[in-house]
Amino acid sequence: MMKDEITIEQLADLPAGTYRLVDVRNDVSFQYGTIPDAIQIPELLEMAKNAQLSDDKEYILFCMHGTQSIWMAEYLQEQGYQARSLSGGYSSWLAKCYAVEDKHEQIEQGLRTRGFKEKLFSKFAKAIKTYEMLSPGDRVAVCISGGKDSMLMVKLFQELQRHNKFDFELVFLVMDPGYNDINRMIIERNAKMLGVSIEVFETKIFDAVYDIEKSPCYLCARMRRGNLYAKAKELGCNKIALGHHYDDVIETTLMGMLWGGQIQTMMPKLHSTNFEGMELIRPMYFIREKDIMDLRDKNGLHFIQCACHFTDTCSSCREDGSAASKRMETKLLIEKLHETNPFVEANIMSSISNVCLNSVISYKKDGKVYSFLDDYED
Repeated sequence: MMKDEITIEQLADLPAGTYRLVDVRNDVSFQYGTIPDAIQIPELLEMAKNAQLSDDKEYILFCMHGTQSIWMAEYLQEQGYQARSLSGGYSSWLAKCYAVEDKHEQIEQGLRTRGFKEKLFSKFAKAIKTYEMLSPGDRVAVCISGGKDSMLMVKLFQELQRHNKFDFELVFLVMDPGYNDINRMIIERNAKMLGVSIEVFETKIFDAVYDIEKSPCYLCARMRRGNLYAKAKELGCNKIALGHHYDDVIETTLMGMLWGGQIQTMMPKLHSTNFEGMELIRPMYFIREKDIMDLRDKNGLHFIQCACHFTDTCSSCREDGSAASKRMETKLLIEKLHETNPFVEANIMSSISNVCLNSVISYKKDGKVYSFLDDYED
């Protein structure tokens, strides 16, 4: 450990009120989960440079792994402040301090309360009914990535199975594409905490795409999807369920326009083109991310955010300080637009169901391009 660092154990011994615990990651990472009592200080370095920070307490800084917080602590010291970096960062806290408790009954009861039932379970059931996602006799592989969305999907499926009028089977499937030890541990701890028996299988996908310079995320996603289909089919499943929610859908729609130059969206269900008889469903299609976060926070849960070799530092530990992905940039853009238009999310979602072909220059269907000129004279 470096002199500018402090361990989790040493932090626990500091007298209360003598320090400020500061999460230096970006807003999105902070919202995914942080250490209890941690705060954010926007423009921390600029405030330190201009002597605008209070100097009555020590600043304990942390990021995901301690890569960025160490030099930020050194900078604060240079400006005359008491500051240290938390050794190992948030991931170290998760490994050492995140207690494994049995919370499955607590969460299940929470899902039945009026507020969460309306915001989560009812919308889950509505998506399944609206888009005809389940049929009697289905065997569904509920795919768990380790994040908050897929973990909640597990509990919603269990609740649906308890209420449903026809039989279907569930397999809770975890693919390990090369997680680091901490992320693998968090997934297993949370599964135990939520009362979920998981089926884990390992691949080397992260290693396979690590040296790919062009579109590694696209290739990684395709390989992960293919491996999930293959394993699910091997286990006798005819469907895989992914935990994409309402906000994922609208972000994907806007990303396609801004970064991909096309209008397309994330479909509620899809037939597999490579695995005959297999289907992908997204039963959280109508659920808002903020409501998932609310359930998480009320139950004191912590999940992994992004576990790949490129961005498992949650962007705050990247040397260039850039956003981890275009999705994050789009998410922040939508948040900004919401400040002046509170209906922006609903309007984006509505637009994908209200496409007027009479006012579209051209469109594609089954690989064929159709132009408004095709029948313009008619």
